[in-house]
Amino acid sequence: MTAATAAAAYPDVSFFPRDAKPLMSYRPYWARRFGTAPFLPMSRAEMERLGWDSCDVVLVTGDAYVDHPSFGMAVIGRVLEAQGFRVGIIAQPDWHSAEAFRALGKPNLFWGVTAGNMDSMINRYTADRKIRSDDAYTPGNVGGKRPDRAAIVYSQRCREAFGGVPIILGGIEGSLRRVAHYDYWSDKVRRSIVVDSKCDLLLYGNAERALVEVAHRLARREPVERITDVRGTAFVRRTSQDAAQWLEIDSTEVDRPGPVPPIPNPYQTTAERAAARPGCAATETAAQGDGDSNGAAAEMPLLFTPAAARNARASVAERARTVIRLPGFEQVRSDAVLYAHASRVLHQEVNPGNARALVQAHGAGATARDVWINPPPIALTTAEMDHVFGLPYARGPHPRYADANGRFDRAATRIPAWEMIRFSVNIMRGCFGGCAFCSITEHEGRIIQSRSASSIVREVEQMRDKASGFTGVVSDLGGPTANMYRLGCKSPRIEAACRKPSCVYPGICQNLNTDHTPLIALYRRVRALPGIKKILISSGLRYDLAVHAPAYVRELVQHHVGGYLKIAPEHTEAGPLAKMMKPGIGTYERFSQMFDQYSREAGKEQFLVPYFIAAHPGTTEQDMLNLALWLKRHGLRVDQVQTFYPSPMATATAMYHTGLNTLKGIHRDSRAEKVDIVRGERRRRLHKAFLRYHDPNNWPLLREALKAMGRADLIGSGKQHLIPAWQPATGGAYQSPRRKNSTAAAPPPPPKQQRKR
Repeated sequence: MTAATAAAAYPDVSFFPRDAKPLMSYRPYWARRFGTAPFLPMSRAEMERLGWDSCDVVLVTGDAYVDHPSFGMAVIGRVLEAQGFRVGIIAQPDWHSAEAFRALGKPNLFWGVTAGNMDSMINRYTADRKIRSDDAYTPGNVGGKRPDRAAIVYSQRCREAFGGVPIILGGIEGSLRRVAHYDYWSDKVRRSIVVDSKCDLLLYGNAERALVEVAHRLARREPVERITDVRGTAFVRRTSQDAAQWLEIDSTEVDRPGPVPPIPNPYQTTAERAAARPGCAATETAAQGDGDSNGAAAEMPLLFTPAAARNARASVAERARTVIRLPGFEQVRSDAVLYAHASRVLHQEVNPGNARALVQAHGAGATARDVWINPPPIALTTAEMDHVFGLPYARGPHPRYADANGRFDRAATRIPAWEMIRFSVNIMRGCFGGCAFCSITEHEGRIIQSRSASSIVREVEQMRDKASGFTGVVSDLGGPTANMYRLGCKSPRIEAACRKPSCVYPGICQNLNTDHTPLIALYRRVRALPGIKKILISSGLRYDLAVHAPAYVRELVQHHVGGYLKIAPEHTEAGPLAKMMKPGIGTYERFSQMFDQYSREAGKEQFLVPYFIAAHPGTTEQDMLNLALWLKRHGLRVDQVQTFYPSPMATATAMYHTGLNTLKGIHRDSRAEKVDIVRGERRRRLHKAFLRYHDPNNWPLLREALKAMGRADLIGSGKQHLIPAWQPATGGAYQSPRRKNSTAAAPPPPPKQQRKR
């Protein structure tokens, strides 16, 4: 279906993106004659063995080079290679000078720069801003092999090494910093990374489609400054000569940081919206609410006021050339209300079907620059996903990381991130969960991109036949989530027009296809392959979807759980869960019952391992106490605790910085909902201590807090008490019975380590 026919067939859709050119339809670059490299070269010697005199593209990454489709640089490199380009990789270079960046010579077309699979700051610092000693993406698990803000540093060194070569920035670090953003590590708002890195183009999100188009245009000698029309890109606008082609509107026309008129409720069904049209004024008022914190609509997250709700519907052509001007960097840096407002607008413009371009000023006067952000990329089709994952990956680390015997499992050579995923298969991308603390949706998008079952089976067979050390156990068939494979909106028309931030919160959308049958069939097909002993599912499970698919839960529990299944209810209390955009704890308990039932039917003793977040915005000490009591009541003792980490661009990070609930209307008066922010080392440590109430090291802090809260009745040695009044004389750290060292000093074991599921 073309854009024109779609617009005619779906008149309610305000903007339908033009057809995207398939990845496989480009004419290959002339250098394709050199063939496929066993590994993308990391040295001049390797280039010479391939017959190359130069590289067309040099990729610089903060990770070790592992030629596996779970590593972003390997995917990008192989995609470009399939287009005929000669691609070299400089992995984890010494950034203290430009010398290491000259290793492969001057790129003919461009530099490709990324910090790696992880944000370099999150990779190096804990949630308490302490330096980590390890790095799972480095041989030997050694920390410190990449600089802070690696994307910026690498870009600078590339420019020093060979000036005049375009720099194309990508990866999650750049993707989540494409606008002015709150930076947790410096505790201030920083400029867009496009400005700080001085890159020529930033590719955000899954970048294959944009990268292939940009590469071919550069190969045709098109100046990089003229490449301004590619979706999924951001850049500093170099000229205003084309400004007349755009309809610029102020972001306050989309979502006003002040009093707003009644607005459409994005959670209304189609029938409810039809009934609420003019002529049904009473119904409309009741359904929409007034947007205040005391109204019914106040419980609905991310309520926006699109211009089309107040004016005549914009035509498809008008919307396609509309750009929204966000408050400038200097404004959001000094005004929390405007920062919260900009965050809301940014999260509104994420659907490729209706998102508009964004622009944000940085600086004033003669130094003023506009950062221009094009709409998100069009999701890959199943055929394109099969193409990307079917490329000739070596599925292992580059030989330079091997020891003298060619092995990668020694302490100095092992790469933990590769060991974790070496026998796993990625079956999909994207997530429509919209959790406030997570940035997957902002990076990969909410539209699920799934591979075909045949493509997945081929990869498993190749892994079985060629992967060294494979024992017949597939460690994971998943992605950002375990059970969103082939799920999505039932209607392309509704999907293209939808502005809901989540398809599963506050409840599962009636337009969402939740049929798990294709996933069940995939599991059964793969586990029936000769030589496959077991398939484990390690990706995060959306249990709120799973409870509506009992057949899937039975298949999962009886065949694909290795004794323990990790699951993330995150909290038990309604206040924090509402800020997280997560389902209530009742849904988790319903899934737990199903897990127990199907485990008993299979005659297996299996356990759920729940994950919780401490110190999330909107969480009080009472909330954490209630969670601790819930854990004790259910006999659960968590060993791993996640403290909220304000990652760039996440909705919860905007709450953390501004103290305002950006899921509701932003106002400058008392109607704005304030959020309890957990700041300071002591308070964050207390929230974490409630989750680990069984650890004696936390008892002194908890006793003090319980007394201050008027809950000294929870201190004692009875079953009704949370912590004892006595303290172990040894002072030894608590260890889980599963991990306890026989010589370690420890207090008497608490009631139960883990409740049987």
